[in-house]
Amino acid sequence: MSPIRKFEKPLGMRDTFPKIFEKKEVVRQAGRDFLRLRGFDFIKTPTLEYYDTVGKASAIVESSLFKLVDSQGNTLVLRPDMTTPIARVATSKLLKEKIPLRLAYFANVFRAQETEGGRPAEFEQMGVEIIGDSSVYADAEILLTAIELLKALGVTQFKITIGHAGILKAILTQNVRTKEQFRELHKLLVHKNIVGFEEAIKKFDLPESNKETLIAFIEEAAELKSIAQLDKYLVEKDAFKYMERLQRILTISEVEEYIDFEFTLASHMNYYTGMLFEVFAIGTGFPLGNGGRYDGLLDEFGAQVGAIGFGMRVDHLLEVMPAIHEETTDVLVLFAQDDFPTALAQAAVLRKEGKRTTLQSIEGLENKEAFEQLFSEVVCIGQGGIVHD
Repeated sequence: MSPIRKFEKPLGMRDTFPKIFEKKEVVRQAGRDFLRLRGFDFIKTPTLEYYDTVGKASAIVESSLFKLVDSQGNTLVLRPDMTTPIARVATSKLLKEKIPLRLAYFANVFRAQETEGGRPAEFEQMGVEIIGDSSVYADAEILLTAIELLKALGVTQFKITIGHAGILKAILTQNVRTKEQFRELHKLLVHKNIVGFEEAIKKFDLPESNKETLIAFIEEAAELKSIAQLDKYLVEKDAFKYMERLQRILTISEVEEYIDFEFTLASHMNYYTGMLFEVFAIGTGFPLGNGGRYDGLLDEFGAQVGAIGFGMRVDHLLEVMPAIHEETTDVLVLFAQDDFPTALAQAAVLRKEGKRTTLQSIEGLENKEAFEQLFSEVVCIGQGGIVHD
């Protein structure tokens, strides 16, 4: 193991420099205002959770969990997602006070990386959860909230790809013989490896009719013109009818231009039980966010209620949002030692006017001219009074 260099950071960790920090604050405030207007209450959970509760219940793979041990010998984890901690809080307290719950968050989550491949091990998520509502209207509300949030942040060229975890599971299960075959096919779809999916089917020991059904499904689902095309693949129709209702609600809501139905969509988050989706936008090669229905997760905490939500990656949002233009004026107030009281009073006046004002002694500068170039206005306090440059 090579020695750690002085300026080296842990694998996957990133510094946030001032300009990016300010952009994230704009996203945070805009998201907070938007979501509160829609009836969502913000919540904050601990950075550390018990492994035996949140760690085990989370859908994040074991190898991606940051673990540590407290002074009592309990194994802790840095929260790997926000959905699971919110499920813990909701079942322990909040559902006793109000149901359904509409909760929102802006928080950092942590997922360990094995190699330095450009993926962060800590990143901000902004999202919402509706807990205690199993109706199709909760699904629609989540999708509409995601659409309107993106538009409020200035993102206009995006698509939401919608699938259904239960429908995909049913079609795969009906046509394979073993759990291992199911897991292999599902994993290939998680990675969107359609070629690998078709090759795996051909090598499986399956009746020709099942192979033909799976290949026909994967090809048809990739270019779906109507949800009705799926009807022939399903024995149990409840989930299919549910998605037809959802499509009608979205049509009434006039958001069809942002929606694509893709029933090969699969997620590594194994707690999704119903409708699930991913958000893509022009300008980034990564999903902006994802979400779905996770009715089974709250069972882990002793509550049998429906739940659905989504999370948006703030770093990916910044890639596709329009440039943020700040209207503030950066003013520098320079002063010599004897002029500090005058400089202090002048800075107070400027700040009251809404101007971003830096108070700086000349004694503390190594290169006065270079420092002045960083400001749109310079005010010098000296024996001759107040001079504006």
